[in-house]
Amino acid sequence: MSNLLASNGRAIPQAQELGQQVLEQLRVLIITGELPHGTHLVEAQLSASFDVSRGPVRDALNQLETEGLVESRRRGVFVAGLSTEDIDELYSLRETMELMAIRESARREYSAQWALAEGPLAQMKRAAEQGDYATFARADLAFHGSFYDIAGHRRLQKIWQQYEPTFAVLLTLTTAEDIDLLPSYESHVEIHQHMQHGELDRATVSLQEHLLGSRNRLVSAYARLTKVGQE
Repeated sequence: MSNLLASNGRAIPQAQELGQQVLEQLRVLIITGELPHGTHLVEAQLSASFDVSRGPVRDALNQLETEGLVESRRRGVFVAGLSTEDIDELYSLRETMELMAIRESARREYSAQWALAEGPLAQMKRAAEQGDYATFARADLAFHGSFYDIAGHRRLQKIWQQYEPTFAVLLTLTTAEDIDLLPSYESHVEIHQHMQHGELDRATVSLQEHLLGSRNRLVSAYARLTKVGQE
């Protein structure tokens, strides 16, 4: 376990709560397949590996169960991981939420507030030009997250916040599939321009096509990752 934790290269800010640190590490290890489906997650072992008490570990496992990444059985907690079916469910949920968000923003005549998405778009452009995949993925997620701020729908935003950490890891995997990041950036610009111009129908089509492409690249990346992890 300690080797896996050291190998992923993710620096954790010291200011974060211990439970959040453990949660983020475990989420990455599970989604990337480094902790494969069926792995028994023992609190005492995790506590020793992370050098924390059992409390933060227990909190992390509870959250991961809420996210559907682990499951409790009679003999303890086990990794559920992600299957292709899970990915399909996540992306169908994401499509439903994002389409609702842009419809809400159009219905409430919040189109002027699409300026909120311009910062993430600018970051994406710079990252694409520099080949900075990690920054691009973070800005990509921020762009899509802005939909919920613009829509002003609190409950919809809370659902997004529940799944956002999972999508953050998945988006990192998807972005790594792109040789050239500029086409992805341009597809985001297209969605943004349609919404700014009040073209909801065209924005809907562009968003659906974008998410389908993202889903397909993720399935390809995930299949390769899990295959490598099983070898």
